[in-house]
Amino acid sequence: MTDPLEDSIRDLGDVPSIEVISRAAVMLLSASAERLGLADPDPDNSPRRDLDEARRLITGLAGLITATSEYLGPHAAPLKDGLQSVQRAFREASAVPDEPGQGPGEKFTGPVY
Repeated sequence: MTDPLEDSIRDLGDVPSIEVISRAAVMLLSASAERLGLADPDPDNSPRRDLDEARRLITGLAGLITATSEYLGPHAAPLKDGLQSVQRAFREASAVPDEPGQGPGEKFTGPVY
């Protein structure tokens, strides 16, 4: 009988790094959108909206994409577009928007307007 944990470790070892990175980026992007309330019809009144959490997720996403963009190949452009979308949505959702270059992840990406 095989150990399921060992099987999952072996399976993960067979997954190409670009797929692991892309999956992590998509998870961060999705979680960011959720925390911005974008999954709800009225984001301004979403019970899931939490800009502090969104800031952390967007910054993590920006760091991951920036650090790995040379390896992402054709996945880079859509992930960067998604990142910019949540960065802009964060700016729009903020009562007092950050100065350009100070928003979530902008230390990695540069200012997003």
